[in-house]
Amino acid sequence: MIIIVMGVSGSGKTTIGKLLADSLEWEFSDADTFHSPENVEKMRCGIPLSEDDRIPWLQALQTAIKHWLQENKNVVLACSALKNSYRQFLVVDSDRTKLVYLKGSYELIQMRLQERSNHYMSEKLLDSQFYTLEEPVDTLCMDVAQPPQIIVQNIRTALEI
Repeated sequence: MIIIVMGVSGSGKTTIGKLLADSLEWEFSDADTFHSPENVEKMRCGIPLSEDDRIPWLQALQTAIKHWLQENKNVVLACSALKNSYRQFLVVDSDRTKLVYLKGSYELIQMRLQERSNHYMSEKLLDSQFYTLEEPVDTLCMDVAQPPQIIVQNIRTALEI
């Protein structure tokens, strides 16, 4: 099974994803590591990625997901997946791929980004993240204002894992 933990930058995808993977003894992967050096540099400079920038990234993620599914791996993937079209592209097997949306207010996410250090994603990009976000429907949604351990337990309970 693949669980894609999605949301805007600063919503806690990596924190929740790692905790969830550890609690399940599954592999964890961060979609940020699939970005090209050029994309990372753009984001570091506060420049939002274009659709053309995202295509190779999404293709690399889809390839990885297909590979994990073929090998019957259990993986938690932290990935923004902000648009419905991105999610449709990544969910190649809806029976074995589940989405978890980490939802938080703009103010909470902004505060988290201001406190974060050593990450290329600038708080300058928060507006573009919320602008790009197409909130998923019929997806497990978690309130990021809750403590991470509670979110992980709620995910496990909701997905019955």
